[in-house]
Amino acid sequence: MDLVVLEEIKRLKYRYLRGVDLKLWDQVADTFTVDATADYGTRAVGSGGKQFEGRDAIVEFLTQSLGNGIITVHHAAQPEIEVDGDTATGRWSFTDKVIVPDHKVIIEGAAFYEDTYRRDHDGAWRMSHIGYVRTYESMMSWDAIPGYRLLANRWAVPA
Repeated sequence: MDLVVLEEIKRLKYRYLRGVDLKLWDQVADTFTVDATADYGTRAVGSGGKQFEGRDAIVEFLTQSLGNGIITVHHAAQPEIEVDGDTATGRWSFTDKVIVPDHKVIIEGAAFYEDTYRRDHDGAWRMSHIGYVRTYESMMSWDAIPGYRLLANRWAVPA
């Protein structure tokens, strides 16, 4: 097993998660192949997943749904990565928290990513598919949390 390749794929996933949380959309785009697909599943709450074809469509969805002052924190761990030449598959446990100040809600959840990777034309590993189905997802109003105050928000517009 090539430990360098495993580390490259881990760093790719971490770069994607950091890019999403810091809203570095050009860097997020660079983690996907041009023909990548995505399935961001939220079936745990009864709705179907969100499927996308192509890097541009994936990044547009992320920009539209996680931009605009929304705070996100994603954590992925326990990678199970299988490499076969210039392709690979990966499974990751992840949790996330989404804080939506405009609506005063907090969404938390967990899932297992099921990803595929491909060594691209420039030699870099990129995701050719990213997907998950929620293990759980919960939402609560700030009003339901006595004493809750958001003390810092990187995305707040200065007053």
